[in-house]
Amino acid sequence: MASRPELADFLADVERRAFKQALFAVRDEDAALDIVQDSMMRLAEKYSDRPAGELPLLFQRILQNAIRDYYRRSRTRAGHFVSLSALESPEDDVSDPLDHLEIDEELNRFATPHAALLQAETLNLVEEALQNLPPRQREAFLLRYWEGLDIAATAAVMGCTEGSVKTHCSRATHALAVALEAKGLRP
Repeated sequence: MASRPELADFLADVERRAFKQALFAVRDEDAALDIVQDSMMRLAEKYSDRPAGELPLLFQRILQNAIRDYYRRSRTRAGHFVSLSALESPEDDVSDPLDHLEIDEELNRFATPHAALLQAETLNLVEEALQNLPPRQREAFLLRYWEGLDIAATAAVMGCTEGSVKTHCSRATHALAVALEAKGLRP
């Protein structure tokens, strides 16, 4: 059974990666935050009695199911409602670009400004390439190489065979290599 501090440490450790993973999947910051928060609450409410070693796989399964639920709900809503933002004209949007500037806390604060800029641009290119992957390839890639799960665990989280995980990962890495090479980066 995981203790409260173990559960809290696990959730603190996984929250940033889980947010990025949800953001890549749904492409909406608010929805991604909601998905991660709901996933963390479900884990704490329903699975806090499990051993600490089981938490990573349980959380990933909960997170992936929450992402799928988001898509199901959005398809249902899209069939019944019209987005009001589609009725707005582009001239109505007057915003300051500095309002949207994000500061990445993970950048090396001691690096030269040029190196920090190059690192930020590279990360943006990688994130853009990840967003363009098909959902199952992106899911497999993030679980294997970002979360560090092995093939069997990734297959369990995705609900597919190990062969499917290998195929999705292979296709994802090839597509990312091609996309990044087209942008001038050599993997």
